[in-house]
Amino acid sequence: MKTIGLLGGMSWESTVLYYREINNHVKQALGGLHSAKCILHSFDFHEIEEYQSHGNWDKAAAALASAARNLESIGADCIVICTNTMHKLADEVQRHLRVPLLHIADLTADELLRNDVRKIALTGTRYTMEQDFYKSRLISRGIEVIVPDRDGIEFVNRVIYEELCLGIVSAESRQGFVAVIERLRDRGAEGVILGCTEIGMLIRPEDVTLPVFDTTLIHARGAAMYSVGI
Repeated sequence: MKTIGLLGGMSWESTVLYYREINNHVKQALGGLHSAKCILHSFDFHEIEEYQSHGNWDKAAAALASAARNLESIGADCIVICTNTMHKLADEVQRHLRVPLLHIADLTADELLRNDVRKIALTGTRYTMEQDFYKSRLISRGIEVIVPDRDGIEFVNRVIYEELCLGIVSAESRQGFVAVIERLRDRGAEGVILGCTEIGMLIRPEDVTLPVFDTTLIHARGAAMYSVGI
């Protein structure tokens, strides 16, 4: 079994889900008392969010690369960044590593294509929705990506940072989030990516009329399967 190096704490609420899901998949794959071999570096998200909000992406990249190198040095066979937004820095982090970084957008694209989804709605932080670092990985695989309108982007981003990252799950925000997703359905989306690792705390598959692709679950499963060689 390969050892998974986790860059977590961004936020810790979703890192808990990663740890649980990775271990569940390893147990299902191998049976018995098996569990995943993991090494976790958990960031103080306050520091990372300050880098984000002030545009200090070079400092953020240095922090992630340093932590990833440390995980590699103590035995990690792959690296998993436990957040969508910080995959903006994935290529920079990978340049400092000998082991592979398992990219969340690539695994999500694999899942979309397995389900024959070619036009997808993307929700996440404003960085993920507005910038190209995530969307381009999907587009390169032949998948059309649509995002909410300006008001929708601001609403989704606010709910993520002001509620979900603080562990707050609100019925009112769920209703508003569902409305954003349904408008994307009306624009032709064949499914919706929960492209922030906290969104799955709020939106459940039964809440919306589109197929839901929860990147936390997809990424965690992909890491587990890489670890056990499936």
